[in-house]
Amino acid sequence: MRFLRTIAAAAACLLSAAAASAETLYFSAIPDEDATALTARFSKIADYLSGKLGVDVRFVPVKSYPAAVTAFTNDQVQLAWFGGLTSVQARLRNPGARSIAQGREDTDFVAYLIANTATGLQPSADFPMNAKGMSLTFGAKTSTSGRLMPEYHVRKATGGAPEAFFSTVGFSGDHSQTLRLVASGAYQLGFLNYAVYDKAAADKAPEIETARVIWKTPPFPDYNWVIRGDADKRFGEGFTQKVQDALVGMTDPDLLASFPREAFIPATNEEYAPIEQTAKELGLLE
Repeated sequence: MRFLRTIAAAAACLLSAAAASAETLYFSAIPDEDATALTARFSKIADYLSGKLGVDVRFVPVKSYPAAVTAFTNDQVQLAWFGGLTSVQARLRNPGARSIAQGREDTDFVAYLIANTATGLQPSADFPMNAKGMSLTFGAKTSTSGRLMPEYHVRKATGGAPEAFFSTVGFSGDHSQTLRLVASGAYQLGFLNYAVYDKAAADKAPEIETARVIWKTPPFPDYNWVIRGDADKRFGEGFTQKVQDALVGMTDPDLLASFPREAFIPATNEEYAPIEQTAKELGLLE
C-alpha cells in the first residue's frame, strides 16, 4: 500500500511538472515606439527566452502604457519590460511583483529636450528659460523619460507647472512620434528618451536635420523587467531566478540591440523608490 502511495505521489509530481512546462509565458512591453517595430524587436526575445526557460514564450503587443500595466495586473502577461513609472504602477497593483533586471544604462538614464531648428534655441547645460511661451509635447502621459522626470525638472527650473511656462503642452503618445512632431514644427519643443533620439541620429533619420537636442535632464533610474509574484507557483520553483539569469545572461549583440542596451544587470524594487516618490509628488499614482 505504501508502495502504491509512493507511486501515486511520484505520478502527481510528474503531472504537476508537465503542467508547469506546458504553461505559456506571456510578456509585453510599453509601446514606446511604433507597434510594428516593437513586434519585430520582441519576437526575437521571445525565441531566446523560450530556449533558455524551456517553456513556450510569446510576446503580446499593447496599445498604450496604461494597457501594459493592465495586462500585467489582469495576468494576461506574466513578465513585462516597463519604464520606471509603469514598473512602479504595476508593482503597486500586484503585491509580490518584482523588478528583476535592467539595462546597464538604466541606472543613469536621461531624457532629451529637443527643439525645432526654426526656434533658434541652442544647446545648453542649463534649462532653457528662453523657451518660455513656446509649444511643448511630452511623450506618453505615464512615460518616465517622456513625461515624469521631464515635468519634474521643468517644475524645478521654472517654479511652476509646464502649462504656466509653455504656451501649449501636449502628449504625443510615444518617443518616435515626439521626434516627428518637433521635426515637422507641429510642436516647437519635445521631451523624449535619449536612446530613441541617438538611434535616429545613428540611422541618419531625416528628422534629425530639423530637431536638435538643446538640453538633457539629470540622470534617473528607468526601464526594467518586472515579473509577477506568482511565477514560481505557476512555472515551478526557482522560475523567477531562471528568468533573471536568462535576461542577465543575454549576450547576443543583435538581441541587446533590440532594446538597445549593452547588457542587462540585476534590479530590485528598491532602486525605483525615487521614481515612486516623484510620481507621488506629481499626483501620478493612484
